[in-house]
Parts: sequence; C-alpha cells; structure tokens
Amino acid sequence: MLSFPEVNELSDDVRRVFEELDRHHGPMAAAVTGVYTPALDVVETPASVEVFVDLPGVSVDALRVLVKHGALIIAGEKLGPEQCGQECAAFHLVERGFGRFARVIRLGLAIDAGRTTASLRGGELRVSLPRIAERRGQEIVVRVEPSPA
Repeated sequence: MLSFPEVNELSDDVRRVFEELDRHHGPMAAAVTGVYTPALDVVETPASVEVFVDLPGVSVDALRVLVKHGALIIAGEKLGPEQCGQECAAFHLVERGFGRFARVIRLGLAIDAGRTTASLRGGELRVSLPRIAERRGQEIVVRVEPSPA
C-alpha cells in the first residue's frame, strides 16, 4: 500500500508530466469542460504485466509514460475536433471524449521498470512491464563452511 508521501509524490509526478507537455506543446486543453478517461485493460502473464490503452487520435508527442513507486502513470492529451484543424459551422453531436487525461495503475507485484517498453500503434498504447521472479518466501539453503582453526 502507498504511504501518504508516496501518494503526494505520484500527484506531483502527474502535475510535472502535464507541465512538461505544456512546455513542449503550448497550453493544453485550457477550455476542456469534461474529463477524458481512456479505456484500458491490464493483463498479467507469467512473464509480464501488459497494459493496453485506447488512445485514438493521441500523438506520441502528447503522451508520457512513467513507472514510479510501484505504479504506472499514463498521461497526455487528446485534442478535440476544433483543435485538429477541422473547420465547421457548428457541432451537432459530440460523443467522443477529449482533453487531458492521467491514469495511475497500481502494479502490486515486482516488475523490472528498467526493461519496460511502450508502443503506440493504430490508436492503441501497449505498455509491457517485465516481471521479476518473486524471491520472497523461497527456501534457500546456505552452506556453512567451517572456519579455519
């Protein structure tokens, strides 16, 4: 379970991710009226944890992925139709979500953060977090050597 300082630090990390995106791409979603929450799946295999996130219309440059304190942080922005250069007189129906988003997924098992990979293809982000073999609870026989007399 995360301690209060770790929760605060994760919140600070998400804030810093948005500030970094703003620095590189200008102010993001200043007039967003709703919250965009992309759908995701988390799948555990014997070798890894795989996270799949639906992010149609999101560019690699508008996306950040971090692993910290046993959590995966995925943050970014999906631009709305008016921000994508589509000119129109009026919107008659808007059902697709857009705006800033951040998802924090608590991992709950030992992963090798240094070997984590991520790819964005066809509107789907895939993050692969390789597992570390669990060592707690294993019986390890330690040989005792006699000391020299």
